[in-house]
Amino acid sequence: HQLTTTKTHLSKYFRMKLSLTATIAIVLSSTCSAFVIQTTQPGAAFNIEKTSQLNMAYDLVAEPEGGEEITAIEAMVGSRMKNMGIAEDSKGENGEDAYTYWLSAEADGSMIKKFRTQVEKDASKNANFPGFRKGQIPPYAQPQMTMFALQEGLIKTCEAAVSAYGLKSLPGSEGSVEVHEDIKDISKGYKVGTSVEFTATFKATIDPEKVVQEEEEEVAPVEEVAAEE
Repeated sequence: HQLTTTKTHLSKYFRMKLSLTATIAIVLSSTCSAFVIQTTQPGAAFNIEKTSQLNMAYDLVAEPEGGEEITAIEAMVGSRMKNMGIAEDSKGENGEDAYTYWLSAEADGSMIKKFRTQVEKDASKNANFPGFRKGQIPPYAQPQMTMFALQEGLIKTCEAAVSAYGLKSLPGSEGSVEVHEDIKDISKGYKVGTSVEFTATFKATIDPEKVVQEEEEEVAPVEEVAAEE
């Protein structure tokens, strides 16, 4: 299952002209994933300042206490995952236990840049703003283009983390992902092409197929050594 979240109304981040909103809706329908990231309200958690090499600062929510650190089955550079315990109110498709996971990861800058290029390309096909030639995206729309690219980059990174750590997302709204940092704040001063660190929480089950695969890979080298002896 692809991760899903409750759709967030982006109007809370930006107040733009109706024509821009219509254009963005078209872009989203053709380029973005099926879900939109859900963010926490500013000030809802203890924050620490995170500053990049490009002097871009935003609040990175502090790591929660407790939980059990888990190891990735597939390499995912710059990531960490903790199992925070059983999600009492959720179950997997077959009634298996679901757990709450905390993730710290980095969305690759080159991936975000590709999304940014695609979003603007698709938007320009339908852009027709007063005072601008057809197909031209006005300067005031550029920040929202960047925000959409960031959002998609975080989405894809979360999906990759679920697979890398041998998990299986829950179907429907149960599989929602909560990104703790505010995308609007991350996008302020963001330079396209820069990787973005973020933290998130979601519920998932352990993927039995991934577990079996890992066990088989661990057994194989042992059998090879025994054969040589």
